[in-house]
Amino acid sequence: MQLSSVVTSPKLLLQLCISTVQCFLSSVFSKVRYWTTGACKGTSSALSPVDNKLDQKEIQNATIPTSVNYHFTRKCNYKCGFCFHTAKTSFVLPLEEAKRGLKLLKESGMEKINFSGGEPFLHDKGEFLGKLVQFCKQDLQLPSVSIVSNGSMIKEKWFQKYGDYLDILAVSCDSFDEETNQLIGRAQGRKSHLDCLYKIRNWCQQYKVAFKINSVINTFNVDEDMVESITQLAPCRWKVFQCLLIDGENAGEKALREAERFIISDQQFQEFLDRHSSVSCLVPESNEKMRNSYLILDEYMRFLDCREGRKDPSKSILDVGVKDAICFSGFDEKMFFKRGGKYLWSKADMKLEW
Repeated sequence: MQLSSVVTSPKLLLQLCISTVQCFLSSVFSKVRYWTTGACKGTSSALSPVDNKLDQKEIQNATIPTSVNYHFTRKCNYKCGFCFHTAKTSFVLPLEEAKRGLKLLKESGMEKINFSGGEPFLHDKGEFLGKLVQFCKQDLQLPSVSIVSNGSMIKEKWFQKYGDYLDILAVSCDSFDEETNQLIGRAQGRKSHLDCLYKIRNWCQQYKVAFKINSVINTFNVDEDMVESITQLAPCRWKVFQCLLIDGENAGEKALREAERFIISDQQFQEFLDRHSSVSCLVPESNEKMRNSYLILDEYMRFLDCREGRKDPSKSILDVGVKDAICFSGFDEKMFFKRGGKYLWSKADMKLEW
């Protein structure tokens, strides 16, 4: 359209002015929303995309955080292709701030804390993790303190110093074939992941820590028979997960991983479970059971809502408290109990033969 035709048409000129003003206001509001939601890198108070104004009744009736998974670091020395909590930042809360958050959780009803990552033993060579474990058991008197690790960074001296304060140590192992672990990314160089697994199993027995194995079933291991190896290792629980896609983590344009090639069907997952039905310690978790049945805290102590297939953060419990933040967690408490999330999780109650 020529300029003369615009000038000679007051109606078109008015529409152009309105459009320009709308674009300007949209840009301003977008920036204001960005800064007020704490979305800039390094803050601990980013909001969920949903409205953050809560009804007082909703806060009072908020879910009790019986069992919480605290991913205090995203850094990891492995590169598992399906990882759904990837190394987007290197941020870790100061120790005293992390302790303050854990105390708030205990005061809100937390009975079990699980430390994860990333790789939790990577930060400060495991000392940061050890101090949190000791604090939760000794100071907070939590019934259950557990860790999920890939096992590669664990040393015996850690058990000597902190083993008394730990109830459960879960080591992630997706295959009992070294080549398969390499293909998955469950490895560091040519170091044997399985050697670490068996060594940690022995340390757990020696230092009286309940030993657990977590396996993610995917296209690379779905046809494997693990019965003999699991029976030999005899973990107290063998958690078997169906490979899960989370937008922004292991799927989508902004993801650090591309996990689509690892995904298996519900039928394939069920066939794997059927093949291992003789293993008494097996605890299966399909995508349906897993997605919303965990209370997940990220490195800023924000609850992560996975209902939309991504991880939308609440405000940090350090800023607004547990009851306010947990309302945005998307937590499905019924599914938590249905999948067996509550069990005998104190090693004192497990009556294990050491």
